[in-house]
Amino acid sequence: MTKLRRKQKLFNNQLKKNKFELKKYLKLTVMMKKTILLFAFLISVAGAYAQKGKVASAQTLKDTQKLDKALEAINEAIDPTNEKAEKSIPWAKTWEVRGDIYRAIYQSKDENIKKLADDPLQTSLESFKKALELDEKGRNANGVKINLTLLISDFTDQAVNAFNENNYELALKSFESILDIESMPVMQEAGQAAVDTVIIFNAGLAAYNAEKYDDAIQYYKEAAKYDYNGARTYELIASSYTSKQDTASALLTLQEGFEKYPENSSILVLMINIYLNANKVDDAMKYLELAIKQDPENGSFHFAQGSLYDKLGETEKAIKAYEKAIELKEDYFDAYYNLGAIYYNQGVKQVEVANAVPTNQPDKYEEEKNKADEEFKKAIPYMEKASEINAEDTFSLESLKTLYYRLKMMDKFDEVNKKLEDLK
Repeated sequence: MTKLRRKQKLFNNQLKKNKFELKKYLKLTVMMKKTILLFAFLISVAGAYAQKGKVASAQTLKDTQKLDKALEAINEAIDPTNEKAEKSIPWAKTWEVRGDIYRAIYQSKDENIKKLADDPLQTSLESFKKALELDEKGRNANGVKINLTLLISDFTDQAVNAFNENNYELALKSFESILDIESMPVMQEAGQAAVDTVIIFNAGLAAYNAEKYDDAIQYYKEAAKYDYNGARTYELIASSYTSKQDTASALLTLQEGFEKYPENSSILVLMINIYLNANKVDDAMKYLELAIKQDPENGSFHFAQGSLYDKLGETEKAIKAYEKAIELKEDYFDAYYNLGAIYYNQGVKQVEVANAVPTNQPDKYEEEKNKADEEFKKAIPYMEKASEINAEDTFSLESLKTLYYRLKMMDKFDEVNKKLEDLK
């Protein structure tokens, strides 16, 4: 019994010793695991900081105008084939710095730097958008807002330069980028929610000049919603439709514009011209009378009315309208020429009457011929005045040459003939 208890006691002591060793082992194992995890964490943090350091380096290089090196550094930080870049690619600051670098490339005066990017402002904008997308907590939002505001100024500069250089496609793209920035929620929050009608209108202007008429119509209509540029915007919408050979839509637009701006005569003129080109004489005359009523001192309206009466064969009314146009505008070349042409053509018709007289009625022929000459004489002062106003107009000179020859005014015939020779 005694021996048995001793063995049991020894066994118990051994068990206690084993438990102590096991606890010691387990504690050591846990410590080792913690050390390994800490070491792995430190490596991870070191890698992240290394890549963030690359971004910081890119920013420093940009600030010191070493833009080629800055671009290399930021490209390394976003290179998906670079394992280290896994830490910097999802970092919002990386893309903000990238946007800043590309904006600096656009602003650079060094042609070699400018060659580093085909469309630096667009790339800059895309980078800032990416920065906002990754910055879920909005920690860098204020900095990006400032950069976007500066980017609007750059895009405006690019648009104006492109427009002046007749690069209307780039101008349109630039204006559209401005509108894109201004519509972003972050900019709306920044108190820039007002509709930028100037940029909308200019986008329409660029689109029109780029012959993108559907885009032009879209932007002009948007500007018209806010009454920007008044009646002129409706004229441009109509002009865009006319360029598309859609005269029906052009007329509807002008009628809408006329209802909104009934005192505007230029809309009336466009409507009249469309009706005239479509040979809708009655409609043209109706709006022309409205135009004259609104602006009776406008010689152009009286001239247009004279042309319309002339077309309708109402010669006396046409003459009165042309005379009124000249009364209001003394150097109105077209009115003088058309008046001369009326009398000239009446003379030609009278010659046909004379030529139709039978050969056995010489007295009657002479009478009718003299009537023709009277009409030709009436034409001369108007043609002479037209030629005086525009000395290089060959049509009026050719008409005078024929008239002088017809009426045997040979000195003047020679004079006009010499002028024509000199103009050749």
